[in-house]
Amino acid sequence: MDASDELLHKPDPAALLTLDGVISGLNAAMATALGRPAEQCLGRSFGDLWPASQRLSAESLVVTAARTKAVAMRVLEFPGPGGAPVACLLEARPVKDPACGEQLVWVHSLDAHNDLASLLIPFRLAAEAADLGLWMYSPQRDQLEWLGGAPALVALSPDLTTPLSRVISALHPDDREVFRQLVRSAPVQSSWLRLRHFTPQDGWHQLALQTRRLQLGYGGPERNFGVLRDDTKQEKRKQKAQAALAAERRRAKDIADFSSALITAATIQELQQVVLTRLAATFGASGVLFALVDDGRLSVSTDAGISMCEAQAVHGMSLDYPSPLPEAIRTGKPLFVLDRADYVRRWPHGASLPWMDRLGSDYTVSITPLGETGNQPLGAWLMTYGSEYRPSLEERTLMGALADLAGQALRRIRLQQARVELATALQQTMLPTLPEHLPGLKVAARYRPSRDGLDIGGDWYDAFVTPDGAITLEIGDVQGHDVDAAAFMGQVRSFMRALAVQEPDPGTVLTRTNELLMTMDLARFASCTLLHVDSRDGRVTATSAGHVPVLCAHRDGSHDVLELPGGPVLGVVPDTDYREETFTLDEDSALVMVTDGVVEGPGLTLEAGLERAGTLAAQAVHDGLNAEEIADRILDTAVAVDHLDDVAVLVIRRT
Repeated sequence: MDASDELLHKPDPAALLTLDGVISGLNAAMATALGRPAEQCLGRSFGDLWPASQRLSAESLVVTAARTKAVAMRVLEFPGPGGAPVACLLEARPVKDPACGEQLVWVHSLDAHNDLASLLIPFRLAAEAADLGLWMYSPQRDQLEWLGGAPALVALSPDLTTPLSRVISALHPDDREVFRQLVRSAPVQSSWLRLRHFTPQDGWHQLALQTRRLQLGYGGPERNFGVLRDDTKQEKRKQKAQAALAAERRRAKDIADFSSALITAATIQELQQVVLTRLAATFGASGVLFALVDDGRLSVSTDAGISMCEAQAVHGMSLDYPSPLPEAIRTGKPLFVLDRADYVRRWPHGASLPWMDRLGSDYTVSITPLGETGNQPLGAWLMTYGSEYRPSLEERTLMGALADLAGQALRRIRLQQARVELATALQQTMLPTLPEHLPGLKVAARYRPSRDGLDIGGDWYDAFVTPDGAITLEIGDVQGHDVDAAAFMGQVRSFMRALAVQEPDPGTVLTRTNELLMTMDLARFASCTLLHVDSRDGRVTATSAGHVPVLCAHRDGSHDVLELPGGPVLGVVPDTDYREETFTLDEDSALVMVTDGVVEGPGLTLEAGLERAGTLAAQAVHDGLNAEEIADRILDTAVAVDHLDDVAVLVIRRT
């Protein structure tokens, strides 16, 4: 699989485009989302395949990434195969084709299932701009959640979430039933419906309602939304009071959600996603740049609310360049630029940047660094506002607090990345090399480290040829997920390999390994399965030290779960003799050895997991897959189990 295939080998929509937006490759999910076969998409302009209402946004997203060489994100609506449009957060990222060096743009849907509210922000902003109200119906709770929009409409409900019955009770009796049916079974998009709504404060309102169904994220839930228009003239003073109340309420929730999302971000991409989808909406900005320091230069991503030339001008800029963004990052002090004269006075050598002509006439700029003076420079975010904007002391304090949270998240993410890279390098050095060119046998193995602790640990496998010409296979699991567990695992594997070379009897190997571990007085134990396979006739001698059963998959699509004899885990009970079992591995069959992370999880029992993995392995053998392909299928099953433990798979296929 080449690098291009890897970018498209994912369940969510993904496509590779040339710099002028022509599709050079896409996966089945993207073709389905665009509503046409993949062959009809290749060679076409990406923007031309979108509905007219989304075309300009799709083209702008691609052009931003292509011309600025920066990451861009935007929420767009796919047509949706089931009729309801699909709101997805798309990322456009510059990539290079390693085969020919061609610059491409990788467009793919980001996973927003942990932050579905971010997908609704563009709709909220559009509703507010059009002087409309926006709500979402939650059928589980039978209530309406007010998402924002025109203040006078949002203020019709005193709470952000309101039971449907309470809303209906405020309607005219003649309008209640049709409203109830429309909300609970909304069509893809309804026509406008006129309603009469009563409030104790100012009597009856003449409202117009339109509903639509929308799917939140690729593969996400469908929700019913309502767009509300007030056709009643309201008193200006009351409108302003209602607007202030609604804005404050929405802002408080936005800030709480923003803070929570920063704290839970686990990767740089997730951190970018949080900032670029939430920051502008939280502070009423027109656009956001998110700049991180990478080897003394700025790496910039944008929410596409800032023009291409503005983003390109700062992407790759040196931290020493005489400009406000690098200065704010270097000094750790926030900056606010009012107009062109202010800029030229403070940074006379940087007056050629592209936004200079509009600065002060169209907008002002606010820059908040991610960190404080004296710490290592991390980055900053830059927001543009209308030219009349002046941040209050409260807003500046709030921006600084959120930027500190983002800086803490960035430090945590980078520290964890460094630890994972170190752990991965250590783990790779400990994985054995499997024997090749075995007569009549093929061996394959897969390993995935734990997602807990230091991401290294005690699962291991080994396969080697013994002096008698047979092959010995072992798989095991050491208690723990840390450096000590990895070291103990290395000792156990080395003991067993040294003993197995001299002693072909698997039961004796486990007995002597257990005796040796008992003399070492280590506070660790290990489970293990050991097989001795004669490649000439498929004769297998097997034993187990408290490990999960072995799976045997047959060509006819059946499978067996082999509960091997043996004894307790290694390193616990002294003077243990491990019993053996002998059987024959038929031609065109496979043995699958796994650790418990493959077949056991929070929502999966060991018995159910073994049955699932056995059925999958048997189907793979029936389909004629080789050992490598069988191991891949079993590992994919482990991912679906969502277990935090290590995962190891060892497959031996008799051909």
